[in-house]
Amino acid sequence: MSSNSNAYYVPHGTSWPILGSIGLFLLVAGGAMMMNQTGGGLPVLITGVLCVIVMLFGWFGTVIGESVSGRYNAQVDSSFRWGMSWFIFSEVMFFAVFFATLFYARQLVVPWLAGEGNNFFTHFLFWSDFQNSWPTAGPGRSEEFEIMPAWGIPAINTAILLTSGVTITLAHHALREAKRGGLIVWLGATWLLGAIFIVLQADEYIHAYTELGLRLDTGIYGATFFMMTGFHGLHVTLGTIMLIVIWLRVLRGHFTPDNHFAFEATAWYWHFVDIVWLGLFVFVYWI
Repeated sequence: MSSNSNAYYVPHGTSWPILGSIGLFLLVAGGAMMMNQTGGGLPVLITGVLCVIVMLFGWFGTVIGESVSGRYNAQVDSSFRWGMSWFIFSEVMFFAVFFATLFYARQLVVPWLAGEGNNFFTHFLFWSDFQNSWPTAGPGRSEEFEIMPAWGIPAINTAILLTSGVTITLAHHALREAKRGGLIVWLGATWLLGAIFIVLQADEYIHAYTELGLRLDTGIYGATFFMMTGFHGLHVTLGTIMLIVIWLRVLRGHFTPDNHFAFEATAWYWHFVDIVWLGLFVFVYWI
């Protein structure tokens, strides 16, 4: 913390946001080009990813340096907390849209197309053979696929994330009690569990594509399954990277029992990822 508790630190000008904007544009453009099978999409996407990585290392390195040098005071800490809170709220809304999409498709659209409610003639004229059942690829789809069973890798990954929620809480208690050894062990265990989750989800996807006939283009079921679990997997990946960075900072002696917002922000994010996964496990895999 800054010794001057009344002066709000105003950061200097930086070019990192410009590089980040360019990287995100290239990443999205490259991804769109690949999905539309346009030539050159992969190099554009890789360039975008590299730009974002460089931006993250540079920008967060700057912020870490300012924090360690004592330039931040209680006002800046409060701003960081509000910023992280609104960021997590935006993430809640992001996933809420996907859950709403799944609900809309399963509970409304599929029954409508099967002739229920006020959509009898839609069913009679266009999709007379379509049945109200889930999972389904949707009307007019003939591909065969199997669903991903809940009591396999998804159940294991659920146990892994729940355990990681416990380990990061233990790490937080160790930090507040100035127990450096426990902090290192429990925080290290948390990012290792996150890494295991990612590996198992990759194996799950390979199994889905090669053995179950379940792909992103397998109608409404495939689209909702991979979009929801895939975006969650991306969040777990980002969270694991954040945990590793915090762990490396702990090894270098950063953070004190009274000044460790970066750790807390990462813990908030990780608990959010845990909660979202519980919803996914219930509504995507189980029910």
